[in-house]
Parts: sequence; C-alpha cells; structure tokens
Amino acid sequence: MEVERAGEREHVVTERLLTIPNVLSVLRLLGVPVFLWAIVSERDGLAFLLLLFSGVTDYLDGKIARRFNMESRLGQFLDPIADRLYILTTLVGLMWREIIPVWLVVVLLAREVVMALMLLYLRSKGQLGLPVHFVGKAATFNLLYAFPLLLLAHRDDWLGDLVRPIGWGFAWWGVVLYWLAAVLYAVHARLVLAQRPQVVTP
Repeated sequence: MEVERAGEREHVVTERLLTIPNVLSVLRLLGVPVFLWAIVSERDGLAFLLLLFSGVTDYLDGKIARRFNMESRLGQFLDPIADRLYILTTLVGLMWREIIPVWLVVVLLAREVVMALMLLYLRSKGQLGLPVHFVGKAATFNLLYAFPLLLLAHRDDWLGDLVRPIGWGFAWWGVVLYWLAAVLYAVHARLVLAQRPQVVTP
C-alpha cells in the first residue's frame, strides 16, 4: 500500500485486485468485442447501450475509487486500457458504417501514435510513465459521450436531428482536449526529465 500526494489531498493506492472500480473496468473490457460485433452487424440498439454503459462506468469507477479509497495499481492499469480500446473500436466501427468521417479517425489515432512514441522515449530514459492528467480524462469523457450521440444522429428522424449538433459538439471538444492533453503530457515529460539527476560518464 502506498500513500500518494495530489496537491494538498492525500489518497491511498493499494495492491487490491477485487474492488468495485476494478470490476467495472473489467466489465468495460469484456464489452469491447460485443460492441464491435453489434456495431458492425448494425444492431444499433445494443451498440448504443454498450456505449452508454462504457461512459457511465468510466465515470463511476474513478468516482468510487476516489470517494471510498479504492484506488489500486490494477485499476490504474486497466482504466486507460479500457478507455482506449473502446475509443479505438468505436472509431473503427462508426467509420466502417460511415457514421463518422475518416479524418476524425485519423486525427484521433495520430494522437495515440504521438503518445505511444512519447511513452517509448520516456521508457528509454528510465521514466515508466506519467500520471493521468484531468484534461486527458475530460477528453475521454467527451469522446465517450459523443459516440453514442453520433450513433443516434445516424437516424433519419427528429431524434437524429436533435442529437446531431450535441454529439458533434462533444466530439469537437474531445478532439481539442485530446490533443491539448498530449501537449501537456509532453511539457510534463520534459520537466520530469529535466529534474532527473544527470549521469556523467568519464
């Protein structure tokens, strides 16, 4: 068990495996292949419910973990993986159905490539990673809320017309915040590396 400090607030990070937030993260992971099957086979009702489930559980697992001191190493590992898998499969599925344009997929995947290269560089310098930034979480929330709305916007009725601008509003905010988070991670990484002790070789 470790106690970490975030600003003035202390919270406990444990090695526990069986916690409510971890169960929610695992359920989100199990829902990924089901969602991909549902969206490709045009079972839009099921796909929509799974996207809602992903967004709600992504909010709840973090909230419960912080509120009831259930933050764990496993949760810190599973949560971003579940987020990225849902975003990736949703992008692929919605692009396959021509619900979202290709450029949106390219912009979001390019950010993931940048982050992957950044993490590889940090690992080569002995830095295992960086803490999750609230801007990155806000970006993920926006995207996870945008996708079910964009799926609904595919309908040719009043409901589709109603949710279309809302869905694209969340999508645009998600894209901007996603890239802003990448910039902030880069700045943070530079500061962390600059503060590391320099090893001088003869």
